[in-house]
Amino acid sequence: MAAYLQWRRFVFFDRETVKEPSGPDGAGAKPFALPPGIAVCDSGRGSLVFGDILCGAGRCQIWFLPRSLQLSSFQAYKLRVTHLYQLKQHSILVSVGEDEEGINPLVKVWNLEKRDGGNPLCTRIFPAIPGNKPTVVSCLTVHENLNFMAIGFADGSVVLTKGDITRDRHSKTQILHEGSYPVTGLAFRQSGKTTHLFVVTTENIQSYMLSVKDYPHLELDTHGCGLRCSSLSDPSQDLQFIVAGNECVYLYQPDERGPCFAFEGQKLIVHWYRGYLIIVSKDRKTSPKSEFAGNEAQNSDKQVLNIYDLCNKFIAYSSIFDDIVDVLAEWGSLYVLTRDGKIHVLQEKDTQTKLEACKSMLFRKNLFEMAINLAKSHHLDSDGLSEIFRQYGDHLYNKGNHDGAIQQYIRTIGKLEPSYVIRKFLDAQRIHNLTAYLQMLHLQSLANADHTTLLLNCYTKLKDSSKLEEFIKTSESEVHFDVETAIKVLRQAGYYSHAVYLAEKHEHHEWYLKIQLEDIKNYQEALRYIGKLPFEQAESNMKRYGKILMHHVPNETTELLKILCTDYRPSGGNEGPGMLEGKKANSEEFIPVFANNSRELKAFLEHMTEVQADSPQGVYDTLLELRLQNWAHEQDEQIKEKLHNEALTLLKSGRFKTVFDKALVLCQMHNFKDGVLYLYEQGKLFQQIMHYHMQNEQYKKVIEVCELYGDQEVCLWEQALGYFARKEENCKEYIAAVLKHIENKNLMPPLLVVQTLAHNSTATLSVIKDYLVNKLQKQSRQIEQDEQRIQKYREETTRIRLEIEELKASPKIFQKTKCSICTSALELPSVHFLCGHSFHQHCFESYSESDSECPTCMPENRKVMDMIRAQEQKRDLHDQFQHQLKCSNDGFSVVAEYFGRGVFNKLTLITDLPSGKTATTIEAGLQRELLIHSKRST
Repeated sequence: MAAYLQWRRFVFFDRETVKEPSGPDGAGAKPFALPPGIAVCDSGRGSLVFGDILCGAGRCQIWFLPRSLQLSSFQAYKLRVTHLYQLKQHSILVSVGEDEEGINPLVKVWNLEKRDGGNPLCTRIFPAIPGNKPTVVSCLTVHENLNFMAIGFADGSVVLTKGDITRDRHSKTQILHEGSYPVTGLAFRQSGKTTHLFVVTTENIQSYMLSVKDYPHLELDTHGCGLRCSSLSDPSQDLQFIVAGNECVYLYQPDERGPCFAFEGQKLIVHWYRGYLIIVSKDRKTSPKSEFAGNEAQNSDKQVLNIYDLCNKFIAYSSIFDDIVDVLAEWGSLYVLTRDGKIHVLQEKDTQTKLEACKSMLFRKNLFEMAINLAKSHHLDSDGLSEIFRQYGDHLYNKGNHDGAIQQYIRTIGKLEPSYVIRKFLDAQRIHNLTAYLQMLHLQSLANADHTTLLLNCYTKLKDSSKLEEFIKTSESEVHFDVETAIKVLRQAGYYSHAVYLAEKHEHHEWYLKIQLEDIKNYQEALRYIGKLPFEQAESNMKRYGKILMHHVPNETTELLKILCTDYRPSGGNEGPGMLEGKKANSEEFIPVFANNSRELKAFLEHMTEVQADSPQGVYDTLLELRLQNWAHEQDEQIKEKLHNEALTLLKSGRFKTVFDKALVLCQMHNFKDGVLYLYEQGKLFQQIMHYHMQNEQYKKVIEVCELYGDQEVCLWEQALGYFARKEENCKEYIAAVLKHIENKNLMPPLLVVQTLAHNSTATLSVIKDYLVNKLQKQSRQIEQDEQRIQKYREETTRIRLEIEELKASPKIFQKTKCSICTSALELPSVHFLCGHSFHQHCFESYSESDSECPTCMPENRKVMDMIRAQEQKRDLHDQFQHQLKCSNDGFSVVAEYFGRGVFNKLTLITDLPSGKTATTIEAGLQRELLIHSKRST
């Protein structure tokens, strides 16, 4: 039971008197007044409804007062209106009244939306009295679904109408309740599909279940209330039935009694409005009267109107009125009708105004709980509530109640800056409170990295491993902290197992491996973990940590690298079901991992070359270098031979064509003779091969090289001759072999051979005797041939000159009988040339390119003319070159320009070659003569 005297009082409503609308002159409006004689009233559908206003003609009317205060009415009964019920969801008005003297009340149902001669349409009329027993109607209620209507009588009976209450044929009326005490209140309660009817008399309270056949009922209490002292609350109070006695106010559920409130005083009117309980009671200064005494006994009495907030237990408004007729709710306000015809409006203040009015008082008296409840019931926004929680927390903190304060600060999370709270609880003695606050901050996903660090430090300082594990071992959907920050803090605090768990669960692979390798030193586990990662992450982590792993677990690391570079599939299936084909990394990129692990490196490289012939070039280069190193440092001859063969086989695999120089340098560094010679041969470096043998004084090899490659590079013989000529040893045998080949191929002029051999003190004339004799004989033969050719050219020249003189001085007789083209007998017309060739005219026209040239002699003549033109151009170009050379300041640039234009290139026109001579032979002779000339000049 709540004590009424302990409840705080507020003024949450503004009271005003309703005034008439202002006139056109703008004069002050006077209070609005209703005509006298109001018996009943109700409200709904935008109007206040009044009944039993007596008119001069004796007719009883029902009046409607809209918000514009323009009264309208229609005649409902002839004598009086005793009850009105305006439905809130339908434009239906139910009235009870009398048309004649005596006890014969009639119930009329009005449809306010339909008109009948200007008045609302009356859809149904029926007598209210059950049977023929006369009794007075005490109360009336109608269900909003229009399927139930209940009428209570002074003799204790209740009549229930079920069905469509607006029509006679669709409804059924029956007596629901009979008793000895007057019925003072009725109310329907709808919960889902269940309908209850509360019936209250002066002595008891009962509940009927109307949704079940036979309407079972339950007596809820053995005391009742007076007329108009009961009401039904809204859902905020769970639709409880309110009964106001003189000592207490009781609340009832359909099956039990609920809480009660000790509101003393004689209750006259009870209503429920927007979560408030409205009670009109007798002023204590006046004498009490009968509860069922009727309205006239209340005249000229002072009455108190109290508005209670049952949830927050305070009085929202209290005021004294003169003789209240009823309290109506419409247009968002309360309207209080008094017996003098005035209407007073109670306008609820807005939420912010109410809170500002009460907060100062509540805070001053430290009534924070009441302030919080008040703010919640009035739906104050979260910012306003947070401010109240903060002030409440500050109040408790200043009193030393840190546990209570932190609970209030927790309720400010999301609105109040966390640093405001954290600074208050940084003291070591309050670390438990700080931990609770930080936990809630994380649960609401409002923590940053600093908050996570602070919370984990709190756990570690408290040594609370259970809380720490609970914090980090939340499911994936409930992670409320920065995982990376948590891992860092746990690692720093030495909680390695927790840090590893967190890193593995949330796939922070780098942190997991860093802790395993640097802190725990569990290299096997780190390697296993890398083997479970997706390809890209496994590749990057092996590049990062491969050297450490290779140092401690070389064999296992090598095996993982083999898999990673050939056909990698995660051991845990982390790539997903769509990953059907394995991936492979670039094996060349992992070679630095094997630093100081040559044995494992050799195994890795050999594996890669076996399973992947298209391995990167760096793999083959490194393998070659590794094999050459092993070969160079090996002492056992058998093993050295095996390594020799392996290195040579690798060189001959054809994988070093693009890196020829690199392979050659490697072989030279390790003095790998066979490899060097093989690469020289592959690179067609024949001179280098010969020089290699020369350096090693392998004379036979020098000769063999010349024999093998002399046709491809003729200078080898000349270099061989110079080499043997510089030797002080007896090399006659090798010199003779070289000279024989030089003679056969005519590679050097004799004088140059003599000059070359003159440097050898052991070489005598007998060495080159045969060579010189043969050479002189060949030159003698050549001279004879040249003299014969000269004589031939002289005779030819003499003959041609005689022919020319003859043509000039003597006539030419053409005696040809056949055409020089078709060889047929000549016929006129014919064409004759001085050269002695004759042609048919049609043959000449068909084959001749010029009318003035013989078709047969034209090719030879053109050669001669080309030679003449070339000589003339050379002569002109020579003159021009000489002129520019004399006039230019920079003679070298002139020479360079003409060199670029090819002016100094030798032009050789070969017509008829001597018998037994080819163009190649003549060109070789020219080059040889040029060589001799250059040697002599030097």
